[in-house]
Amino acid sequence: MTTDDGVGLAVYDTHDEAPPILFLHEFGGDHRSWAPQFGHLAGRYRCVTYDARGYPHSDVPTDPSAYSQERAVADAVAVLDALGIERALVVGNSMGGFATLHLGLTHPDRCTGLVVAGCGYGAAPDRAEAFRADALALAEAYETRGSAAVATEYGNRPARLSLRERDEHAHDEHLRILAEHDPVGAALTMRGVQASRPSLYDLTERLVSMTVPTLLVVGDRDDEAIDATLMLRRTLPVADLAVLPRAGHLTNLEYPEIFTRLVELHAARAL
Repeated sequence: MTTDDGVGLAVYDTHDEAPPILFLHEFGGDHRSWAPQFGHLAGRYRCVTYDARGYPHSDVPTDPSAYSQERAVADAVAVLDALGIERALVVGNSMGGFATLHLGLTHPDRCTGLVVAGCGYGAAPDRAEAFRADALALAEAYETRGSAAVATEYGNRPARLSLRERDEHAHDEHLRILAEHDPVGAALTMRGVQASRPSLYDLTERLVSMTVPTLLVVGDRDDEAIDATLMLRRTLPVADLAVLPRAGHLTNLEYPEIFTRLVELHAARAL
């Protein structure tokens, strides 16, 4: 489908006549990151995901202004509109978790519920500058060294090594997907979405009024996300929390069966 600013998004849809679930992937992944959930839920739910702009097989705009947190939310709405889906359970991890949360804030009428996983990297006020510097350095690395070189470093950061401990094959697949990122799209996503998004702590006045039923999921080894997730649990008026033991940043891949079951339980409540 094509967005209102002319960007083509590759959409994957099981076309089931069933309650819809929209999955939003993290920076280090793409539509394939949700394969375990699609494999289990398809048939009982209409499972939809897409490659974010800047990620093959979607278009890779070269205009920096085409990338922002607001645009990431608008793309999710555009996908729902293109498929004729009025409301969906929205599930996102990390970058996709931020987009999911912002979707609940700005378009609560389009969400039956939210599953927000691994959300909070760089959100703490005392970490904001370090996070921004890291994101900008990664953007430069994509441009100068290429995706394969960045994948080796980024994919082996501490919060991602928990996946390797649990499933070496899944971690190898994660690195392969990272290495296939488009370097232009990855750099512009880092600058326009990751480094420029507002801190969750600056949104508390809005979050306290958001009544979309929300499930927060975080790994207890995801040091960059766990504090922000606890803040969200204290702030959101309708929120549940699941903390997965010995898990890092990729909870849906580290504990695919448990994560999927959590989605099912939340769907039963929200859909």
